[in-house]
Amino acid sequence: MDSHSSPVAGKAAPAGQGAPQTLLSVPDGMFLVIGMVIGVGIFKLPSLVAGNTTGEAQFLFAWLLGGAVSLCGALVYAELSSRHPETGGEYTFLLRGLGPGAAFLFVWSRMTVIQTGVIVAVAFAFGDYASEVLRLGEKSSAVWAAVSVVALTALNVAGTFSSKTLQKVMEIVLISALVVLAIGALVAGGSPKPAVPTVAGGASFGLAMVFVLFTYGGWNEAAYLAGEVRDARRNMMKILVAGILAVTALYLLVNFAYLTALGLGGVRASKAVAADVMRLVAGEKGVVLIALVVCISALTTMNAAIFTGARTTWAFAQDFPLFARLGAWRAHGSTPANALLLQGAISLLLVWAASFARDGFQAMVDYTAPVFWIFFLLTGITLFVFRYRGGETPVVRTPGYPLTPIVFCLMCAYMIYSTVSYALADYGPKFGNMVLTGIVVMLAGIPLYLLARRK
Repeated sequence: MDSHSSPVAGKAAPAGQGAPQTLLSVPDGMFLVIGMVIGVGIFKLPSLVAGNTTGEAQFLFAWLLGGAVSLCGALVYAELSSRHPETGGEYTFLLRGLGPGAAFLFVWSRMTVIQTGVIVAVAFAFGDYASEVLRLGEKSSAVWAAVSVVALTALNVAGTFSSKTLQKVMEIVLISALVVLAIGALVAGGSPKPAVPTVAGGASFGLAMVFVLFTYGGWNEAAYLAGEVRDARRNMMKILVAGILAVTALYLLVNFAYLTALGLGGVRASKAVAADVMRLVAGEKGVVLIALVVCISALTTMNAAIFTGARTTWAFAQDFPLFARLGAWRAHGSTPANALLLQGAISLLLVWAASFARDGFQAMVDYTAPVFWIFFLLTGITLFVFRYRGGETPVVRTPGYPLTPIVFCLMCAYMIYSTVSYALADYGPKFGNMVLTGIVVMLAGIPLYLLARRK
């Protein structure tokens, strides 16, 4: 999942920035949506999805269902961002809809669970593929993950970060690599391995959907384009629908290619599925090439998450004096240095904790997923609150209301249930502890909010 964040609501834009201009066409918006969603997850998570589905048809259906759920959510967020187009995203929606307590808990959770968890998950994906090029001992993935967190945090503290052009170029490289990989696998075929038993005595479709929807992550940021799209009332829905349909089609193509080359059993058994497929298509040189593409993509995603995550924490600190030290802005390099250093320290702690799990990437999905879906559910509920209150009709309205947001909220609730129950039942204490740890850290924000409110 790519992590793309917005500053906290109510903060002034940096000096020199004006109001957003409506410069984006429908094709521009579609490209941005696709770029926001597609990340390293499609190179890593199909193995975990395959391990929790009973057959090839269910495996492909999970990816199709993920696209449908993402589309419902995007349509809900389109109206929410149209009602409150100022920066802030979920923080704004929760603040206006459910009050400052929910908004505080969300930003606290972003700082300690969601954003840092995503950074570390992508770092482990980077580590898995970097280990295909150069292995660094028994815990190679964790070592690479820690190195990438330290290096990118240091670059951001120094004031160095990826340009928009570089991000766009990398998305083009990533999409092209996926298409070439899929076509190569379909043409070359393979010797699919027989299906192996699913984890711990049975498949968990709910857990499979957790991994699928993690891979679709990022669509919530797509709704924030409304203020910059030409004729947003007519074009925003086109952008959202076309963009997510394009991502869904690409994911189905790539996963069908994985099945063609390796079979469901081979996909389940693979730790780096794209590398294994490329090994069949082009040999070891192809493995190195695809590993480098994934590594660069992962670093680009991590860099964006580190950059935006620290700025959310910085802006959050402006509202609560208890966290005033995190609100310091370093003039040299123009960076929120304290927020970056805290974010980096939390990320390294999570790398260390996840290094003891059998799969660090999956451990971080378990850590972040229930908290992530709790706030998605609360955000979906705010649409009903705003509709109940009435007021000015927004430019963009969710089609199929109330069915569309009901479906989205029910899926969020199901994801919370699936993440907690199946992780505890199917993966045992280590993974169960990661799930519970994420929830406990989130709940620790409640007494902190009470203390911050007093100050």
